[in-house]
Amino acid sequence: MNQKAIIIVDVQKAFEHEKWGERNNLDAEKNISCILTFWRKKGWTVIHIQHTFDQPHSLFHPMNEGHQFKEIVKPLDEETVIRKKVNSSFIGTNLEEQLRTNRMDTVMITSLTTPHCVSTTTRMSGNLGFDTYLISDATAAFGLTDQNDTYYDPDTIHRLSLATLHDEFATVITTEQLISDWIEK
Repeated sequence: MNQKAIIIVDVQKAFEHEKWGERNNLDAEKNISCILTFWRKKGWTVIHIQHTFDQPHSLFHPMNEGHQFKEIVKPLDEETVIRKKVNSSFIGTNLEEQLRTNRMDTVMITSLTTPHCVSTTTRMSGNLGFDTYLISDATAAFGLTDQNDTYYDPDTIHRLSLATLHDEFATVITTEQLISDWIEK
């Protein structure tokens, strides 16, 4: 097989809303755009995932601006867009079917946010047997408060989320590593 796809998860305007609070890696979208340009030049498959919520008050409702993709990584007309309603890009969608039908065995994952849709999609990708890579500087996290009201800053959330995925569900690499290691492939 040895076909490659990049999966860009939930890079939507909803994540610009102040309700999310402090965020790390403000260059994530710029890095995703850089990877996307590289990927398109190679002619490899690009799949965009769009989180959709049915409740009209949600930032991710199709009638709200937050549902739209950020301009910096907006899909081209010929690129696949898959809508999902849960954290995993594989549940309730045809993502796995599309990858298998098109003989894709290697996937790169970039997206928002690291401990949620990134982590869930990455875990499932690895569990389904795909050779999975997660691009650490092409994703980002927001700060979180736990059940004991302890706040964890976004960098800590991001780093720990990556640590739980690396070598178990995926190989975690940087944008620079991806481009330099894959330029000849």
